[in-house]
Amino acid sequence: MIRILLAEDMNMVRGALVALLGMEEDIEVVVEVEHGDLILPQALAYRPDIAVLDIDLPGVDGLTAATQLREQLPSCRSLILTSLGRPGTLRRALSAQVSGFILKDAPPDQLARAIRKVAAGERVVDPKLALAAWDSLESPLTKREVEVLRMAAGGAEVVEIAAALFLSAGTVRNYLTTVVTKLNGRNRVDAIRIAEEAGWLS
Repeated sequence: MIRILLAEDMNMVRGALVALLGMEEDIEVVVEVEHGDLILPQALAYRPDIAVLDIDLPGVDGLTAATQLREQLPSCRSLILTSLGRPGTLRRALSAQVSGFILKDAPPDQLARAIRKVAAGERVVDPKLALAAWDSLESPLTKREVEVLRMAAGGAEVVEIAAALFLSAGTVRNYLTTVVTKLNGRNRVDAIRIAEEAGWLS
């Protein structure tokens, strides 16, 4: 029997996943949580074989939890389940050394198959997402440009960014103009969207 910890903050989705996995003869959900902070303590208490983790959880996010599990409960492999099908998100998941990464809109039987493969020691990645990550370009932005754009994405004004990074307001504006040009964005908001979808602000 493959013992599962399931972390998903949306009650209806979590209930559907528990019901879905409950139909599999060789899979048992031994604990379910809705908050990221509960993943590690519950995993240490229940010792599941696999943690199926939503990437976007309140408190500790799924990738951080996967890293904690790898360090403190290495016998428990992590399978990330997400609606965020961005190449940059996959790169973050792989760098966190998760065992699997599949999208929430995948066919229902794909989750059970992925769990079995991960339990057998294999790595599972959604093929469409893997192809997108393979094809995605490296970021054209410098480290400083990423810092400026990340703060702008968080809602900081030019003056705030300048003060935080010890730059002049004019220099910050120049960075933002350069970023928009490099990313072929229509404006700053468009540049933020492009960078976020590519995973360059992660």
